[in-house]
Amino acid sequence: MTTELPSAPENLLTAVMDAAPDDPRVLALIAAQQAELRALYADTTEVTEAFDPASLTEVGCVLLGAERGGALIGCGALKRWDGDTAEVKRMYVTPDARGSGAAQALLDALVVGGRALGYRRLVLETGDRQQAAIGLYMRAGFRRIPNFGVYAGVENSMCFELPLG
Repeated sequence: MTTELPSAPENLLTAVMDAAPDDPRVLALIAAQQAELRALYADTTEVTEAFDPASLTEVGCVLLGAERGGALIGCGALKRWDGDTAEVKRMYVTPDARGSGAAQALLDALVVGGRALGYRRLVLETGDRQQAAIGLYMRAGFRRIPNFGVYAGVENSMCFELPLG
């Protein structure tokens, strides 16, 4: 899936497209996201589940990239839980591209993709210090739910869901 966007100034998003989990650009984005989160939360280790990008090649999974001027500036994924639910994973936009509409375009495309795959709801986790992300999710219609899975009991963790029905 590639969604070309209308002609835009150089600083704005130009496309959202399928991405491969072994693409070095995607791996670099995921590494940058994890480094940023460790710094934000003064964490020296990942306190949640280890993430294997290859898991996004499984049935019902989607990995998207956001492009600007030929460079990958963001990513986001859906990871299948079961036939009804997928988790939004690894939403990230590079700091220099924030405010470009990339995060909104990625999230919109993931919601469309989730519906196309027949999911009835999407869930996600983010941290309480990520106010821009929380705002994005709430504007998109996600609502707060109790922490689930590996996030249960994690102090700075906030979980959300979006019914797709």
